[in-house]
Amino acid sequence: MDRRSIGIVERYPAQLIVPIVDVFALVVGGMLAHSIRFQSFLLHDRYWLAMTVMTLLILLINTVQGGYIRWRVSKIPSLLIKLGMVWLIVAIVAASLIYFAHAADGYSRLWVGYTLVISYAIAASVRVFAQLLLKYARKLGKAKRPVFLVGPSTQVIHVGRGMRDAPFEGYCIAGVERLHEKPDALFYERLVRRVIESGAREVWICVPLEMGALVRSIFYELRYHTVEVRFIPDFEGMQLLNHRMSEVAGHLAVDLSVSPLDGVTRIVKRMEDLILGSIISILILPLCIAIAIAVKVTSPGPVLFKQHRTGANGRLFKVYKFRTMYVHQEPEGWVTQASPGDERITPLGAFLRRSSFDELPQFYNVLQGRMSIVGPRPHALAHNEYYKDIVESYMKRHKVKPGISGWAQVNGHRGETDTIEKMEKRVAYDLWYIDNWSLMLDLRIIFLTVIKGFFNKNAY
Repeated sequence: MDRRSIGIVERYPAQLIVPIVDVFALVVGGMLAHSIRFQSFLLHDRYWLAMTVMTLLILLINTVQGGYIRWRVSKIPSLLIKLGMVWLIVAIVAASLIYFAHAADGYSRLWVGYTLVISYAIAASVRVFAQLLLKYARKLGKAKRPVFLVGPSTQVIHVGRGMRDAPFEGYCIAGVERLHEKPDALFYERLVRRVIESGAREVWICVPLEMGALVRSIFYELRYHTVEVRFIPDFEGMQLLNHRMSEVAGHLAVDLSVSPLDGVTRIVKRMEDLILGSIISILILPLCIAIAIAVKVTSPGPVLFKQHRTGANGRLFKVYKFRTMYVHQEPEGWVTQASPGDERITPLGAFLRRSSFDELPQFYNVLQGRMSIVGPRPHALAHNEYYKDIVESYMKRHKVKPGISGWAQVNGHRGETDTIEKMEKRVAYDLWYIDNWSLMLDLRIIFLTVIKGFFNKNAY
């Protein structure tokens, strides 16, 4: 094992170096762009201000979406696309700021474009080069961190497979001690001896939660050694949501089910809704007026359908849709889902439901702050009461704001949920979205909704 290569990786962690690379890329890109556009490297103060704003945006977006943590284990095409999306967002925001500030005369649009293109090329090239360099080093057996695994065979095999499937993280197995029965003094003595002989830098204790007491015993036995110890609990059979380690009230906590939208991420999500929601609302206004008139003249009743739904953290709100059914009465506490050939649906309503145009008024809910553009679809209150006792973790969908479109919808789970299996699949996709939320994922869902989400054979 080449300890010098290990030391370099540990002394200069990527989450500290890569942000500096991005700052360097923006500065160099801005100066080169100024030279190309104005034949001078001397930038006016307003251009330095613009570069500062763009740099802060890039650092913020990359931090929020975890771009400085997991980039080394991403595939290069995926890495380049995600990084490109960050730069694209910055380009859109920069152009919007210049436009709304009426500063177009003070800034060269070519300079902004050149700056972002050059800086992206630099930032992407450094990441790709670093990935290829680490890949080559680890292929030679360098820059790897030896790990000793302890636990039952099933857990050890599971963790070992995960290590094998993520070779770019740089871990390798130095040894394994399997647990077959209740450990005794000889077990702990053998474990310590084997850890020392293996040359492992870390010990991973891989046990289910019910064996948590064993963690303390192993940790105690290794107290005289400098090896790092990690506890990798087995949560098999539990529906986790954004699980992580955190500190609350001065105590270390294992978060099993928490929302990813907190702090900075919550602000970013709201800004996404306000900016995109405002733009889309303006664009669809003529269409909404036309639909409103059509609904009014083709059947008696109100233009809008309003119904209470469950929002973030269980708060109720009124959702708005264009009315697609003839006015009728439902039994109290019961909501009948639309089905093929449903006589309650008007001819215009059938088209609106298939095209999802009946959902357009919900952009007003988005601007109100009660919904998001992307999130789990809000279900009728009666459906919540029914499914919460049948589908495990059903109510965890309400840890975030409901959305106009969602991960489940763009993956085909839209329309009537006439079986438990259909609802289970929809909930599974909703929880995956919550657990993996990022700005890039939201933009991907919006893109997929535009491409294939307007007309759907499952919507009636």
